[in-house]
Amino acid sequence: MTAPAVEGDTRTAPMLLVADPDAGLVRQLSAAMQAAGVDVTGVPDGAQALLQAGALRPDAVLICASLPIVGPVDFVRAVRLMRAVPVLLGIDFGSDAEQALQALEAGATACVARPYRVPELLPLVQAAFRRQDGHRTVLTIGDVELDVTAYQVRVGGRVVHLPLREFELLHYLMRNADRTVTREQIMRNVWHSNDGMSTNTIAVHVKRLRARLGDVEDTMIQTVRGVGYRLVSG
Repeated sequence: MTAPAVEGDTRTAPMLLVADPDAGLVRQLSAAMQAAGVDVTGVPDGAQALLQAGALRPDAVLICASLPIVGPVDFVRAVRLMRAVPVLLGIDFGSDAEQALQALEAGATACVARPYRVPELLPLVQAAFRRQDGHRTVLTIGDVELDVTAYQVRVGGRVVHLPLREFELLHYLMRNADRTVTREQIMRNVWHSNDGMSTNTIAVHVKRLRARLGDVEDTMIQTVRGVGYRLVSG
């Protein structure tokens, strides 16, 4: 187990707290993540996860949808009172749908597949580590407010729940407001891929993002035909 953080410590590696009753699964994930440079602490239930979330101040928390003692919904609500930390919910294929929906509504950041996949988790944890500089970073353009550390978006003061990929897409566009970003740049910086992914994938996510933001006439997120997209600040 990773030693608790002491006031004044400066970590040089990301820290992930994993709460899952499957000890074998946690050991397997811990070994793989630690090989990738991520410090991991594993606990078997939600009660211990709450204690460690306060003591260790991890960069991200991964909990399973069947978390015992303190369930995922209550865990998310409680940890949100302590601090803004990304909470990832691990769900098994074909199950846990209701728990996942309730946890997302309570403030969970995103759902990930269980058994866990390092290529899916690693970019999320690394991104959270880069953001934890002790200060909340909030980007505001028009009536859209994006809280980087809390993974939260508000439109006109109303919380809008975005899937993780759409959140990252909006974050990238807002950081590059009034500049045209190419589809290739979006692939590299949002999907972390250089494999020439179908541009239709990006188009679908942009369309969904516009709908969630109420950008019905495509005036905020504009398509630059043949090139990419531009988020207009004014």
